[in-house]
Amino acid sequence: MSVTPLTKPARRPEDPRFSSGPCTKRKGWSLDVLKGALLGRNHRQTDTLARIAESLSRTRTLLELPDDYRVALVPASDTGAVEMAIWNLLGPRGVDVLAWEAFSADWVTDIVDELKLSDVRALEAPYGELPDLTAVDFTRDVVFAWNGTTSGVRVPDGNWIPDSREGLTICDGTSAVFAQDMDWRKLDVTTYSWQKALGGEAQHGMLILSPRAAERLETYTPPWPMPKLFRLKQDGKVLESLFEGVTINTPSMLCLEDYMDALSFVESIGGLKGAIARADANAAAIADWVARTAWVDFLARDPETRSNTSVCLKVVDPAIPADIHADFAKRMAKRLAGEGVAFDIASYRSAPPGLRIWTGTTVERSDVEALMPWLDWAFESEKEALATAV
Repeated sequence: MSVTPLTKPARRPEDPRFSSGPCTKRKGWSLDVLKGALLGRNHRQTDTLARIAESLSRTRTLLELPDDYRVALVPASDTGAVEMAIWNLLGPRGVDVLAWEAFSADWVTDIVDELKLSDVRALEAPYGELPDLTAVDFTRDVVFAWNGTTSGVRVPDGNWIPDSREGLTICDGTSAVFAQDMDWRKLDVTTYSWQKALGGEAQHGMLILSPRAAERLETYTPPWPMPKLFRLKQDGKVLESLFEGVTINTPSMLCLEDYMDALSFVESIGGLKGAIARADANAAAIADWVARTAWVDFLARDPETRSNTSVCLKVVDPAIPADIHADFAKRMAKRLAGEGVAFDIASYRSAPPGLRIWTGTTVERSDVEALMPWLDWAFESEKEALATAV
């Protein structure tokens, strides 16, 4: 039986890149912004060192960090920054690890299987939910992600973290920094990468330390060997040069120049508050559509914990059998990519089947709004194809 093709929406997103990492660059970005990069230069000379130090200073200012917090540029993206923190700081206390999606679950594996710490509690929750935050014991060290990139679930705020905590809080903040309001005084270690909210290039991580974290570094020495890429102290003291622009290994000055452009973009939109507002507006455009669309719902069950950057959606139409949800969602994503209106929006490989749309700071709300009718078109097209195949 022949099927009449559904009418495609007339309006297309100007930028179809909705990947959750690496994420799209700001509107108007071009290779011209890299012309000032200090290429072919040693990264520890006066001018290159000054450029790295400037990036740290601008980061501190734009994120509105407390004056006594340290910022460093480290290897291996957000993953490397998290590993540096847990390898250097964990051990003297028991550890509570919060896991409710793929990457936070990785930290459980590393802490238990690689560091082989014995006193570890994994506070877990299924995709779409948070663990019980009231069950966290802050006499222990606590490791968690602020925003679950693969689940679309974030912690609502920092109020669940006491000021009087005894342990350290180590926060993987990579899909939250520059897009969500983070209470820095509640965070002893925060990590992120340029490739998320800022749309920067990959492979470079950022490490933010509180004075409490710096004190732990100087008063505790882990019993395991410390790889060179993870070393944050020398002769028992914090390696202060790392927080002044010196790097452990060679950074890309080309990528650094791209990061500087991203920081300029944040400055141009009103700083941190402007960046958060853009992500909020983008996520709200999807929420408005979900509210009036019967076939779809958020993976995150509680509106208070829904991410404003990595929005995860699931198909809930009862006409679509549960056992084909994964294939159905992948076919929707493939259809949209084929039309050139949305790239890389299938859910993360280990997450429940569905769609994942990045709505962070560098995304334009007009593009999100233009995408919504295309999601309806892709759903109806696949549903019709399914009925025809039966």
